[in-house]
Amino acid sequence: MFSEIYTKIVNKLYNIDYTTPALILGMALVCALIVYCRKVEDKSIRGFFDFLFPEEIILHPSARADATFWITKRLMMPFLLIPAGATFVTAVGYATNRAVSWVFGIEGTLLEGPPGSITLVIFTATMLLAYDVSYYFYHVAQHRYPFLWELHKVHHSAEVMVGITKDRVHPLDDLMNRMWDGVIPGICFGIWSVVALDPVEVVVFGLNVYVVRNILMMDFVRHTHLPISFGPLDKVVLSPHWHQLHHSVDPRHYDKNFGLLFSFWDRLFGTSYVPDPNEELKFGLVDRDVRDYQSLAGLYILPLRKMWGHIASRLWRRQPEGAQARETSSS
Repeated sequence: MFSEIYTKIVNKLYNIDYTTPALILGMALVCALIVYCRKVEDKSIRGFFDFLFPEEIILHPSARADATFWITKRLMMPFLLIPAGATFVTAVGYATNRAVSWVFGIEGTLLEGPPGSITLVIFTATMLLAYDVSYYFYHVAQHRYPFLWELHKVHHSAEVMVGITKDRVHPLDDLMNRMWDGVIPGICFGIWSVVALDPVEVVVFGLNVYVVRNILMMDFVRHTHLPISFGPLDKVVLSPHWHQLHHSVDPRHYDKNFGLLFSFWDRLFGTSYVPDPNEELKFGLVDRDVRDYQSLAGLYILPLRKMWGHIASRLWRRQPEGAQARETSSS
């Protein structure tokens, strides 16, 4: 049963749909046009493209690092990250389904027949909330625990935003995030599969939740230089400008606006910060070795070395004093 579910999910993932990227890029173009019309008085087609692709950003070393990192990471995605994401969510969902069914003596699903439109709408809403709060907790942990921060620094090391900066995430960080995604969303999947949906269809439909989430949160746009806000909707949906503040090097903006799609998690847990519409944000890290993160070696290898340094120092502090003395004398 589990192998059948897993196979169908992976096949679904490998069947690439270009509609979603087209919608996201189209939305980015429209947003850029709106910002351009608001900010620039003398408008022209040439001026719009200069505004959309400013030379000082496109040719920045950080942008070149983003491009090379994006290409190399795309090559490993089908072999590592996609199967891993399917494995964890499917495994937890299936285990939840079996556990709940066994505890309550349920055979099949509680609701008979195919799910109706209202059921699917409620399911989509609950899955969006499950994925979003799951991401919020993991994102806070990335900033709070030093060994996780060393991986997450890869994303924050971008000094300019060029859209594909959204994928400037260390593969191990991506993998750990997908493992964590298997907990809250996986349990939610499993419960829904008991209530109304076949486990296979739940997960396949759940992938569409990713699509809906990606379109709504405008991840590509919020990792550009376009300071787009949603006005009153900012109180519900995290706008690109609010997320751009999260990348700011200004100490006032540290550990703020952790949300992925919804902004109310930050308000609920006291991590919300409303950006000034006219404030110019500077992105990147304040570390002395920030330049080391603008190469493939710096993006792939350096975080692992620093992460291991934190883990090793913690293990060293836990050793008995006699053991430390013996190691010191032997060296």
